[in-house]
Order: sequence, then structure tokens, then C-alpha cells
Amino acid sequence: MAATDFKDYYSILGVSKSASADDIKRAFRKLARKYHPDVNPGDNTAEAKFKEVSEAYEVLSDNDKRRKYDQFGRYWQQADRTSAYTGNAADFGGFDFSNYGSFDEFINELLGRFGTTGGFGGSSASRGYTSYRTSPRGSGFGTDFSGFNTGAPSSQQSFDQEANISLSLREAFRGTQKRLNIGGDEVKVRIPAGAKQGTKIRLRGKGQLNPYSKQRGDIYLIVNLLPHNIFQFEGDKLVCEVPIAPDEAVLGGKIEVPTPDGSVTMNLPAGVKSGQSLRLKGKGWPSPKGDRGDQLVRVVITPPKTLTDQERTLYEQIQTQRSSNPRSHLSQVSL
Repeated sequence: MAATDFKDYYSILGVSKSASADDIKRAFRKLARKYHPDVNPGDNTAEAKFKEVSEAYEVLSDNDKRRKYDQFGRYWQQADRTSAYTGNAADFGGFDFSNYGSFDEFINELLGRFGTTGGFGGSSASRGYTSYRTSPRGSGFGTDFSGFNTGAPSSQQSFDQEANISLSLREAFRGTQKRLNIGGDEVKVRIPAGAKQGTKIRLRGKGQLNPYSKQRGDIYLIVNLLPHNIFQFEGDKLVCEVPIAPDEAVLGGKIEVPTPDGSVTMNLPAGVKSGQSLRLKGKGWPSPKGDRGDQLVRVVITPPKTLTDQERTLYEQIQTQRSSNPRSHLSQVSL
């Protein structure tokens, strides 16, 4: 990757490199709401910005990816290859990655640093390591699986390949088709509805050629779900947060909540607590069998930021006449 292609994910989210996980999440949610395609229909610039913000959050919200990004800069995605070339985990603190025009230039110098000779044809090749490149195309979901082998294959070598494919939550929920470039051939891949993070999609016979059996291995596409500004997963459950007013929490009633199919009316019980989760049966994520799981709605009591004079008067009347003390059980607590 050329230096000009490098994306500064911290700048994209508008946070510092020392930002906490909560700071990063807050920054993403703010930008995701601003640039979400549903808020900016037909705005290609906003859609591109939303994808860029989602990509930045995907990396910086993952501790392992963030660590690699901070250490390796624009080569962070190829960082796992270094252990294969050197045969061990290495301290790369002495390298200035901005001095390298490509990751392979870095690897060549790295091999020399660890006393490995012969470049890609030296001792690393004698161990039979095979590396593969994946690169986004078009909308960011196409993949180029052109690979290179650093040494002669062995009869025990696996000829299967793996690559990540990023999907929006909408694509994963409804299913979609992708056009992938595999070894110079364009292949249509159907992604079934209900794909989850880590789901593997098998492309039979699209992997590397086995010179012994003359058969090709398989390619496994590993699904990576892009973050959404409303929905998220907790285990297998689809969850969304819904703000409610203090009076709604006290009195209950009917409220509109989002689901993957659109808004539905939900009964809110009186006396609900902030952070409490309510269940919407059959409105969650589809299973491979075609049925739907449940969706969890987490309510968050949100007081108004501004009050009219009448509202303030009514709240003050409630305060003076309130019969319960929610902190009464804490009055005798001490250490």
C-alpha cells in the first residue's frame, strides 16, 4: 500500500491515539448518525463517509486490531505474516514502517534482521509457507484472491484459503450476492440471509491447485459485520437501545421501537428501570432454518435537556409530593 493510501483511523473518528474504548464508541455513534444512508438518502458522499467511519471503528474497537494498527501502521493487516517469515513472535519496535514502500520490502529487511537469508526463496520458503493477499474492490466487499507461494508445496500442505468479507447489517440480514475476483476470474457468491460475525462461506474448488491430486482446495469467506448505529449483537441476540422519557418509565404505555423489518409498537410496562431489556419475540436475527430469533430492546431513561416553565413546575410538584425514596436502602451502608 502506498503511503498516500494510508487511512488515519483516529483522524477519521476525530479522536486521539490515547482515546479510550468509550471515547471511540461515542465518536463513532455520533458520526454514524450523521452520515448514515438512511439519514442521507441518495448522497454518495455521505455513504462513502459512513463506510470510512465504520471501517475505522471496526479496527479501533477491536483491541487486537488496534494494537497491530498502532504498531504496524499501514501494514497492520499483513502483520500476522511476520511470525510466519521469522518463525517466532518478534519485537518490531526498532522499525520505522514509514520508510518502506511495501510490506514485502519490510519483510525482506526483517528476514535479514533475524538472520534469514535468501529472501522469499530462503529458509522461509523451505518451511513451505504460503501467503495470500486480499484487497477490497468496488463497494468494499469484492476480494482479490491472487496468491503467491514462497516454496515448493508438500503433500501435507493445505490448499484451502481464507479471506474476510465485510457485510453491512442489512446485507447480512437479508442476504446478498457479491462479485469476487478470484485468480482473475469473476465469481458470483450468494450470501444467505442470517450470516453472523465469523460465519464461514465455502467456495468449493476455488482454492489453490494441489499438484499431487490435480484438484483445487476450497476458499472460505469469513464474514465480518460492519458496525451499525442502532443494532448490535450480544451473543446471538440482536439488541437495540431505545430512549424513554421519565414519565413513560413511571406510567408505561405504548412506544415505537425499531426492528430489522421497520418500526413496531411495543408495550412498555409501568415502573421499568433504565437499562432493563424487553423482548420482542420473532423480531431478531434469522437462523439457517429460516425462523427468527428474539430481539432485545434495552430502554434508557433519558431526562429532557430543556423544560418549559409548566414542565418544571410539574416536576417540582412531583418532587415535593413524592412518597418513595429510591435510596432508602443505602442510608445505613458503611465500611
